[in-house]
Amino acid sequence: MLAPRHIATLLIAVMPCVAWSEAVFKALPPETTSTHNTANPGDCRSASSSTLSKFWELEDASDCGRFNIRGYRPISLSVVAADAVNRSPSSEAAGHSATSNTPYQTQEMRIQLSVRTKIGQGLVNPGLGRDSLWFAYSQQSYWQVFTADMSRPFRTTDHEPELIYIVPTDAPLPGGWRLRYSGLSLNHQSNGQSLPLSRSWNRVIAMAGMEKNNWVLSGKFWQRVPESAENDDNPGIENWVGRAELNAGWRLNTDNTLGLTVRSPLAGSDRGSWRLDWFKALGNSNTPRPELDQARSGALRLHVQLFSGYGDTLLDYNHRRTLLSVGLSLVDW
Repeated sequence: MLAPRHIATLLIAVMPCVAWSEAVFKALPPETTSTHNTANPGDCRSASSSTLSKFWELEDASDCGRFNIRGYRPISLSVVAADAVNRSPSSEAAGHSATSNTPYQTQEMRIQLSVRTKIGQGLVNPGLGRDSLWFAYSQQSYWQVFTADMSRPFRTTDHEPELIYIVPTDAPLPGGWRLRYSGLSLNHQSNGQSLPLSRSWNRVIAMAGMEKNNWVLSGKFWQRVPESAENDDNPGIENWVGRAELNAGWRLNTDNTLGLTVRSPLAGSDRGSWRLDWFKALGNSNTPRPELDQARSGALRLHVQLFSGYGDTLLDYNHRRTLLSVGLSLVDW
């Protein structure tokens, strides 16, 4: 495992590629550029590519081009019922704890937006195949829509921009599994609030993903970027939210997908969290081509989620709760 300082150094070296990716592509010889047929944009979602290849565009057949908007995490609108709500957020940092209780309800709505775009590929050398650089942005808001006496405020909103570098890493694994990619990302998360409710942190994340038939398994390990005591809104957040994440997805059939996400502090603690997701397609997409196996990929989906643990929001990084949400989603996990 690379030391955190080495990971950070590598990621910082990758970031300037954003500025000169256009020049790199103009200089590439014809055989290293994309073979994607722009006249048939549906080809990049065809059945010839695996789930992870389509998601990260790891091959020529799954390349959908650059500077187009894709989904990242689910884009969803859900009704949430929880066993608790954080009416008085606190932090170990001085001046970062609420001084009074706000009478929020445990029932609320959650709005999540999450998109990404590929901003470069083939950046390092042709030997790495279709390596790619992505920019992603996710936003999650909890809306106290049922508290009419409080004018239905937004309880909290988290903003999460991320720069992601992905390398195709095709290798056979025991049990019929296939390693598909590895990568690094630079992640910032903040809630955009002022004191005493300001929360934020930065991470360098190492990741990898594998698949087998209708199963997908991915893992992440992150190192928090250190901050000075006076700038740290949430000391020890990684001891609550976690230092690693394991995600498993199972596509039961065309209409139903299950996902399980587990986060752990990796320090002998029972903190962290787990999340179970179920997506069910509610209608066909308008794609007329029967050869596309993602026949319902653009369809509206029922999204049911059960979450328990810490870090559902940044404001709740050290507050445990269990919640059930039911809603609609436009993009799979």
